[in-house]
Amino acid sequence: MDLKILEIASHTDNNKVLENSTHHSKNKNPICGDEMEITLVVKDDIVKDMGYQCKSCVYCQASVSLLSRKIKDKKINEVKAFIEDAEKTFIDVKSSLDQNWKDFLELFDKKNISRKECLLLPLRTVLKALKI
Repeated sequence: MDLKILEIASHTDNNKVLENSTHHSKNKNPICGDEMEITLVVKDDIVKDMGYQCKSCVYCQASVSLLSRKIKDKKINEVKAFIEDAEKTFIDVKSSLDQNWKDFLELFDKKNISRKECLLLPLRTVLKALKI
């Protein structure tokens, strides 16, 4: 396992439930059993805060940790575009991420293809919460 994955996962500042959340979602990976719960505060179509709780592997934890830090102050349509692009990074070598989301390239790499569902679970849970 890549030590960078462990380092990213160790940032747990947003491992919390937001009491004042405007959006909420739970999701489960049927393949491995990872569970994810996300709460968001959205105002004027901008994500102001994100909290998460999970029972999951370190790959999923790294993904949600990074997402929780990067998603703040982003417009909902930016988040949606990122998630669509992230899904493609495992398939298309030429796929790229917007500059704001480049940190995810360490995770969303073909070397982690076997953990794709774990890495994408937090993103899919955010989409479910936003219902987009």
